[in-house]
Amino acid sequence: MTTATERIQQQVGELGEWFHNFDLAGVKTAPNHQLGDYPQSKWRHISPALPERMEGLSILDIGCNAAFHALECKRRGASYVLGIDADARYLAQARLAAEVLNLEIDLRLMSVYALGDLDQQFDYVLFMGVFYHLRYPLYALDLAVKKVRQRLIFQTMLRGEAAADAEVKPDYSFWDQTPFEQAGFPLMYFFERSFAGDATNWWIPNRAAAEAMLRTAGLEIVAHPEAETWICAPRPAPEGFVHDRELAASL
Repeated sequence: MTTATERIQQQVGELGEWFHNFDLAGVKTAPNHQLGDYPQSKWRHISPALPERMEGLSILDIGCNAAFHALECKRRGASYVLGIDADARYLAQARLAAEVLNLEIDLRLMSVYALGDLDQQFDYVLFMGVFYHLRYPLYALDLAVKKVRQRLIFQTMLRGEAAADAEVKPDYSFWDQTPFEQAGFPLMYFFERSFAGDATNWWIPNRAAAEAMLRTAGLEIVAHPEAETWICAPRPAPEGFVHDRELAASL
């Protein structure tokens, strides 16, 4: 007779390779992950910056993958949690994890570029592990910011100079090339073919560029709980592309 654990093990295997490592009734979904116990290993540094209890809060998890973060928010009592992803297999993994963990969340097959189709804002928006996979990352960030009522949790892979304290002037001469040689100047790296075996790794910023892009998207950085993650609040008068009223009205 097949045990419950054996059935879960079979279901986990049928859903292919997992990027999120869960413990589903004793079954680990990604026990040999190259990053260790991921994303728990990163989440333990981020989670103290979020409310311990989330009753009354709505959550949007963009690019949720197998929904580890969405489910953690639901575990904290969030009233409504929506996870979106453009990959149906990841959503199938998320549904299995939610079922086994007995946590109810909504899941939707949706591109980040379709965020405008959501007719609501969310108290907390998670935009984690998505930015560098996008052909149009700043456009996606601007769309995400429009959905934030209280906080955006933003995480991206970083490369290059770790410092973000370079003096950045309001403007530069067309002929001045010195800023691009300055340590800590905002830079973003583009990969034509692949990075780390993944052809969807398009853009990777350094820390200065990540923080600059968050600010230009109309956000104030309020916490930096670990090297690749920022907690941000929307400013009263956002300045980002999507918030340009005249341009938005012409689209």
